[in-house]
Amino acid sequence: MNENISILPAILAEGYESFRTNRYAGEAQRYEKLAAKGQKPKTMVIACCDSRSAPETIFDAGPGELFVIRNVANLVPPYAPDEKHHSTSAALEFAIHGLGVQHIVVMGHGKCGGIASVVTDFTPLTNSDFIGKWMGDVKDVADAVEVAEGTPVHEHCKMVEHASVEHSIANLRTFPWIRSRIQNGELSIHGAWFDIALGELHVYDEANGQWMAPVVIEAAA
Repeated sequence: MNENISILPAILAEGYESFRTNRYAGEAQRYEKLAAKGQKPKTMVIACCDSRSAPETIFDAGPGELFVIRNVANLVPPYAPDEKHHSTSAALEFAIHGLGVQHIVVMGHGKCGGIASVVTDFTPLTNSDFIGKWMGDVKDVADAVEVAEGTPVHEHCKMVEHASVEHSIANLRTFPWIRSRIQNGELSIHGAWFDIALGELHVYDEANGQWMAPVVIEAAA
């Protein structure tokens, strides 16, 4: 292992060495072009911090192809131009005004710890300094989800995970510069949900208010 990076955790140092030897070696010209001319991705993905649901991996994206913001439970807050910190809103603003993205995808996932904290109140983080406050808006979403008696907890969580994506899509439209671009046909917004265990992607059909059957692409023989 290169001594210059050995002070990093071993898994990172080894991963970097593999990146340099394999991926970067094969895409060096692309990285050089991106460094010289800047990024211009057409798609922004708002995803969860969860280590199992990285958009770049799920969509097999190359460098410069996706502009990604990740936060706990892949939430989009409503438009609120006050003097507080708004990292997700800042990323949206940069994506629209700075990069001119044409598509925004809000992607939830199964087994989301943030959603589970709202549905079950099981985690002590529910009432912590930051997560409880951050997830507060989702509590109203969860309360509005109609759940039949006896529904398993994992199915209940899945329903709220879907509803939360729908809520975030609605919140996107509270941003005036997003709403105007949608109306002008310059921007489209989408919802998706990733099943971690099965590797399946569910897509939200907003026009009909329905979640579509999972997108399954069979591997080549």
